[in-house]
Amino acid sequence: MSMLKEEFEAIEGVDFPGKTFVESLLKPVFYDQKEHLFDAMFMIHKAHTTMLMEQKILTQDEAKKIYKGIEQVEKLDQKQLEYSAEYEDLFFLVESQIGDRIGEELAGKMHIAKSRNDMGEAMYRIVIREYIQKAAGEAMELSKAILYQAEQHIESIMPAHTHTQPAQPTTFGHYLVAIYDNLKRDIGRLERAYKTVNQSPMGAAAITTSGFPISRERMVELLGFDGIVENSYDAIGTSDYLIESAQALVSLMTNMGRWIQEFLRMSSKEVGLLRVSDAYVQISSIMPQKRNPVSIEHSRAIASSAAAEGLAVVHMIHNTPYGDINDTEDDLQPHLYHGYQKGLRVLRLMRAVIVTMDFNKERAHQQARENMITVTELADVLARDYGVPFRNAHHKASLIAEDTNNKGEELYEIPLHHVNELLKDVELTEKDWQGIIDPVCFVERRNVTGGPNFEVVKKMIDKRKISH
Repeated sequence: MSMLKEEFEAIEGVDFPGKTFVESLLKPVFYDQKEHLFDAMFMIHKAHTTMLMEQKILTQDEAKKIYKGIEQVEKLDQKQLEYSAEYEDLFFLVESQIGDRIGEELAGKMHIAKSRNDMGEAMYRIVIREYIQKAAGEAMELSKAILYQAEQHIESIMPAHTHTQPAQPTTFGHYLVAIYDNLKRDIGRLERAYKTVNQSPMGAAAITTSGFPISRERMVELLGFDGIVENSYDAIGTSDYLIESAQALVSLMTNMGRWIQEFLRMSSKEVGLLRVSDAYVQISSIMPQKRNPVSIEHSRAIASSAAAEGLAVVHMIHNTPYGDINDTEDDLQPHLYHGYQKGLRVLRLMRAVIVTMDFNKERAHQQARENMITVTELADVLARDYGVPFRNAHHKASLIAEDTNNKGEELYEIPLHHVNELLKDVELTEKDWQGIIDPVCFVERRNVTGGPNFEVVKKMIDKRKISH
């Protein structure tokens, strides 16, 4: 036992970086950086060099030589860039590669007023803004697909559910517009996150800016940012742009996951309302009669995984100091990138499913006649047309529902004379009773703003199509 430390150090080494530190941290971080940050790194090197030249901190000749060295390294086959213990990370390796081409003095000058701190924050923002843009774009395409199907099903009657139970008749179009509106709010969250992310930290340097006469505003223009994180401490210390990006992803994936789950229910043989295109189902290896809607199934699982990546970001930031800290950097960033990558897969998959799916109108209409889900209209008719106080009307409707349930029948199977016997002091007309048991009539009467009435839903769809 007394030799354990000596034996371990003989293998591990006693100088930085130790073998375990290299294998468990530096190597994984290096390859994550190379995969995600390579292009953003060179974008910043070139922009910063341009700014230094314009501010006359570098001469035009110096800037030209530095720019040439940067471009030479940028064109290298990335496979040639492998981790080396000589360099702590990708930043230092690239700096060394550029220095080999332009000389140590110029390599030093190109980093005037630039720190790995502000450069790192800028790279993260550049990469994240691209993911957010892609997600917002794919979500918009999905929203168009949802609205397209809604327009096909303005008059497709179906049961709406509350507490997972059949509640009242609506239409598939009405339901899809609800999903569309929910998705559009998440697109808005992505757009707001983009505005927070797309602010430049460059020029903050380590955390207090620089004594050189740099132009932080010019870096905003050169790097395509919308503005500047003005306070230099804030530029380095903040992580709210990471939290907001993660929260937008979590919201999008969680909200989508809810209706993806419902699509799976609707696709089941027992419910039988949705038919997923053959292009997105798999057949069982042993049960040839099965059509497994695995595209929706995978989407549900991947959406959960994407949301979990976003939550990991929030948890990693929680209770960390306000400043430059590893918790918000190399170990955190891949969670956000991978989360958005997964989210993009879900958005694309569900768009394909929705554009090509079929809805069983006849079966949905029949289900809207069952389980007494039009009985609300009985209470409304009694109160609106027969002068029965609403609470009393609701009680009478409950008696009819209870009697129908006890008989194991549907409302449309109950003869009017029996209904009137139960109502006692009210006598419904045949016309009113037929309207009460008809889900189409139920839907048509709900013509207030946002209701399922066919014309109301059509107007909602038309209004939303203009926004595209």
